[in-house]
Amino acid sequence: MITVTKRKPLKKKQERIFIITGATLTWLALILQFALIIIDRSLSIAGTIIQFFSYFTILTNLLVALCYTNLIISEKDIFFTKLNTLSAITVYIAIVGLIYNLVLRQQWNPTGIRKLVDELLHSVNPLLFILYWILFVPKGGLQWKNIFSWLVYPAAYCIYVLTRGSITGLYPYPFMEVNNLGYNKVLLNCGLICLLFLVFSFLLVAIAKLMIKKKNS
Repeated sequence: MITVTKRKPLKKKQERIFIITGATLTWLALILQFALIIIDRSLSIAGTIIQFFSYFTILTNLLVALCYTNLIISEKDIFFTKLNTLSAITVYIAIVGLIYNLVLRQQWNPTGIRKLVDELLHSVNPLLFILYWILFVPKGGLQWKNIFSWLVYPAAYCIYVLTRGSITGLYPYPFMEVNNLGYNKVLLNCGLICLLFLVFSFLLVAIAKLMIKKKNS
C-alpha cells in the first residue's frame, strides 16, 4: 500500500509577500551595517568583525533574517519556523526596538545611509517582525513554561559581553561599560534587562492566549 504524507498547506500570498519584504529589509540592513562598520573601523578587520557580531541588535536582526529565510525556503516545521522560536525572537527584537528608542537613540545622530540603516535595524525590522507574529504565526501551542527557556539567549549574551570586555576592555553598550560603571552597576543593569525580557515574554504569551480565546469565542 502506498501512503501519502500530507504537507503543511502553502503559505498564503499575503504572508509570503510579508515574509519576503521582511527578509529583504533585514538582510539589507545587516549587509549595509557590516559595510559601514568596516569602512569606519578603528580596529583590525578581524577585530571589527568580532565587534560587529557583539551587538545584541545585530545578532537579533540576524535571527530575524534567518527566520524569514527559513520561512521562504521551507514549508517544513524546522527550528527557525517553530512557534516557540518565532515567539522568542519576537520578544528579543521587540526589546531591541524598545531599549534603543527609549534609552540609546539620543547617544548619536546618524545621517544619510547611516540613518536609514539605523532605522531599519532598530525600528522598522522590529515592528515588521512583531506584526508578522501577530498576523500570521499560529499561537495554539504556546505555553507559559516556554518562557523560561527564552531567557537563555539574553543571559548568555550578557555573560559573553562581560567575559569579552574583561579581556579587551570593549563593551557594545554604555549600560554595560564596566570601565565606567563598575561590575555592581553593570550586573544590576543586566539583571534588570533580563527581568524586562521575562516581563515581555509573559506579555507575549498572554496576548497569544487572549487572541486564541477571542478567535474561539
